[in-house]
Formats: sequence, C-alpha cells, structure tokens
Amino acid sequence: MTDSMLVNNEDSANGSVSIIPLGGLGEFGMNMMVYETENDVIVIDTGFMLPNSEMPGVDLIFPDIHYLVERKEKIRGILLTHGHEDHIGALAYVLRQLDVPVYGTQLTLAIASGRLREYGVLGKAQLNTIVPGDTVELGDFSAEFIHVTHSIPDSVAIALHTPIGIIVHTGDFKFDMTPVDGKLSDIQTLARLGAEGVLMLISDSTNAERPGQTPSERSIYDTIDHIFQRTEQKLFLCTFSSSLHRIQQFINLANLHRRLIAVSGRSLLNNVRIASELGYLDVNPDYLIDARDAAMFKPHEVMILSTGSQGEPRSAMALMALDNHPFLKVEQGDTVVISARIIPGNEKVIGNVVNHLLRRGAKIYHERNADVHVSGHGSSEDLKLMLNLLQPKFFMPMHGEYQNLMRHAELAESVGIPSENITVAEDGELIHLTPETCEVFGREGRSGRVLVDGKPEIELEDIVLRDRIQLSEEGILVPIIVLHSDTGLVASSTEDNEGSDGIDDADNTKTALNAGQIEIISRGFVYMDESEELIEEAKEITRRVIENLSDEQKHETEIVQDEVRGALRKFFAKQMQRTPLIFPVVMRV
Repeated sequence: MTDSMLVNNEDSANGSVSIIPLGGLGEFGMNMMVYETENDVIVIDTGFMLPNSEMPGVDLIFPDIHYLVERKEKIRGILLTHGHEDHIGALAYVLRQLDVPVYGTQLTLAIASGRLREYGVLGKAQLNTIVPGDTVELGDFSAEFIHVTHSIPDSVAIALHTPIGIIVHTGDFKFDMTPVDGKLSDIQTLARLGAEGVLMLISDSTNAERPGQTPSERSIYDTIDHIFQRTEQKLFLCTFSSSLHRIQQFINLANLHRRLIAVSGRSLLNNVRIASELGYLDVNPDYLIDARDAAMFKPHEVMILSTGSQGEPRSAMALMALDNHPFLKVEQGDTVVISARIIPGNEKVIGNVVNHLLRRGAKIYHERNADVHVSGHGSSEDLKLMLNLLQPKFFMPMHGEYQNLMRHAELAESVGIPSENITVAEDGELIHLTPETCEVFGREGRSGRVLVDGKPEIELEDIVLRDRIQLSEEGILVPIIVLHSDTGLVASSTEDNEGSDGIDDADNTKTALNAGQIEIISRGFVYMDESEELIEEAKEITRRVIENLSDEQKHETEIVQDEVRGALRKFFAKQMQRTPLIFPVVMRV
C-alpha cells in the first residue's frame, strides 16, 4: 500500500469523504451506499425492496437516485458485493439513467445480466469481472475486493483505500467455518487491514439482535436428510432462488436418495442454469427433469425445487397452495419444506400459503418448527469478530431496521469503540468523514423511494399510492350531475333522459342518470339499499352547492367538481368519520 493511502498522510489530512446511504439503513433491502470525494463518486450495491401489504399495486421499490444523476460526471463505478436482489435488483433502473462501469464477481454479474437483458440495458452495460483479491483504481478510490462467506457464492467485502484512510464496507457476511463450497472468509486480509489501520467500518446489521454465532450453512444438512428419509411421497423444497449453497445441499441429498429433480419458478430456473454453467453448482443432468414431466414419475421418485418462500402471490409455491399451478400439485401425504427466513412484514402471506398447503394434506416444515433454515448473516459474535479484526477508529452500522442498527452500535461499543465514534444514520443523511471526525451534517433532500408499477420505467407517484390505499380502506363515491348548458343549474329529469342517449358508460350509470337530477354511485363505501337517507342528504348538499355558485362558476366544470367534492368530504367525515375518494362527474344538456 502506498503512503497516499495511509490515514496519517500529511498531504490529505485535511481532506474528507462524504458517505450517503440511499437505501438499506432503516429497512431490510434496497441497499445502496454512495462514497464521494471532491473529485469522484463510487456506489456500492444497487438493490430493490419488495412492497408490503400497505402498498397496493406496487411491484418493486427502488432507491431514489437523483443525488447520483446530479453528479453523474463524477461517478467512477458501481461495485456489487454479491448477487442477491436486495443488492443488485435496481441495477437496470440505475443504468437506464447512468452510463457508468459496473464491477462484480463472475456469478454476481451473470445473475445481474439476466435482469439487465430483460429490461433492455445489457447491451450498453459496462460489466467488469473481478475476483477476490483484485484491486480496482477509481479516481480517488482504490477498491480492494475481499472474499466473505454468505448464502450465495462469490460474495465480497470491499476495502476502499481513500486519500484520508481505509473504509471497509462488509456487504452481507457471516463467518462460516465449514462453507458448502469450502471457501472460507478471507480473515487474513481483514486482519491485515486492521493492522494497517482502518479509519471506518460500515458493517451488516441484519442479525445484530441474535446472540451467539450464526451456524454454518451445513448445519441444516442432517435435518433435511432426515426429512428425505421420512418422506414417502413428493417432496417440495422451497427457498430463495439465489440461495445456491442451500440448493447445492438439496441437489446432493436428491442424488443420495435417488430422487429426480424438477425446478419450478423462472428465477430459480435461471439461477440454477447460470450457476451450473459457471461451475458454482454441481448438478448431474441425468437427475434433472422438466417440471411438466414430474407427474409421469412415482411420487417418491421426485423432488421439486420451488420459488415462493415469502408467499409471493404469483410464485410457484403460492400457486400450488391454491391448486392453481398448471402442472404441479401438492397432494395428501406430500411434504413441503420452506427453507428461508420469514422477512418481517411477510408473516401473514406466508401463513396463508402454509394454511392452504395444510388443507391439501401436506406435511409442512419451516424455520419455526424445524431446523430447515440457517441465516447467511452474522449474529452478534460474528459482528464482534469483524469489529475486532478490523479495529476501526469510526463505525457505522448498515442493513436493517433502526433497532438492528442500534443493537450493532451497542456491540461496537462493547468491544471498545468509543460511543462518540459510532454513527447511527438513516437513508438520505450525509455523513462527513475526516481522519479526526465522523458526523452527520445534513440530509439529501431528493433521497427516498421510487415505487414501481410493472417495469422500472413506470414510476408510481406517491399520490397514486395514497389514492389506492384510500380506495382499499374507504371506497369510492361518484356523484353524477347533469347541468343545463345555458343556465348551469341542475337539469330536470326530462332533460336527464334526453341527454343520456349518448352516454357510453355502464348500464348502471345510464340507469342512475335516467332516475333523477343528481345520482350517486358508491363502491366500497356504503351499501346503497341501506343508506337511502344518507345518500338523499348528500344529493341535497350537492344541489345547494351548485345553486350557491355564481353564474360564471356554474359554467366551469372543474370548479363545480371541486366545490361538490369538498362539501361531500366534509359531510361524510362528520356523519361517518370516513372520507371516501369522491369523483364528481359533470355532464351538460
């Protein structure tokens, strides 16, 4: 390492590095961290987050990257720590707006390429393959890639050698002493960096609240083996499509117990194919069958690998649970293993899938009733080991909800890092790091979340999401008002009938118009047959509002709609303590 990289370099002692988390601090997922000097910017990870039940119609959540777009000329590269979607899933969205090189290990880039191809940006992407041990020069930054163990192969931590010192960004990790692929975390390099002097450590906090050390991935092997031995009919194994170490164990056990392997789920099929071609999965092709052919074999001869460990509505397992899968069925006596962590917020949908599977007569194993899952993230003792190896001057926890970050801060203090040198930040805050200080000095005003409905280019505005939530909770009310085109007053019933001939709405809307001067249609708000008095009063309020408008206002449709909407919102809020979405329809005859 050159003198320019040392913490005490006199020429750069007055320099600084800004650290801006655009995602991953305060939630699980959407991981994205920005490092910036006066001249250069680098980004580590570009992940997405899945929506919760309070986000109807939202497919994905990306970090807001306005901060990066405004500095696109300074960006020297995007560095990827591993191939999980919460770290690479937003890459296509980012590369649509930024033309910058991307650096990652072979498997990480291969998995990312599938999504880049799907969204039409693979052709322009500058993908650069690195191997652990490589160092890449990126302006003021020199990025050193360090192998760490996780639940997917080819995972790395990154040591950033900067003009003011070394910053270590761990990515996701645990210290697995018996990894499935035999590749241990590079403890020697971590210890070397600690001996040289680490200015700041930014470390994974996902399991900070779990005591002890996270067990090895191999620790579930005996439990899964026992399940294989006891299962006399079909065996379904459901896990994350990128948990390749887990999948390798399932494949090994299928071979041992002479079961053919069927793979269901597009992402799982893609990842198994990619990992097999690159040598990260050892799969005997003689044991692989098309999932469409699974029914041709005896139940005890088949193992089905499936997606849907988080209860995703359109996943293979969710479809099977409802007996809606086109060619796979879970039947009486079958066994289903859900080998994945239940992500907070997904408990209900996963519970629904489990309930439906039980109704089909299946035996279910999951992390709460059997040792069928082990985390890929380090628990408290792993985190303390990382802290002790690197001995950083400053520390900042990342990845996880605020309670996870706070617990990790406590762990750092317990191993001797002074509390004043520990920074607990959240998304969008700007951290100012110098050789002597680390502090939050403001907030990036344009940071936040981008809600996606469908493809990455279809961004969902917050107001649309609020409308969807209100629709789901309060319903919708449509006042249909026919005004005389000359006077602006409510037209008579006769005029309604004459003016309704050209209306191409649904039959019930035509009927409403023919029935009187003002009609109101409700969906999801009140049951019309039992709310006649309430609706009649709302009609009368609507009539009075229009009568009280000036002649000019009566002829401005938007003004009529706004006045009616405001009056009815106040009325229903007072009468029912509910405020449906109100969409007045104004027609003129």
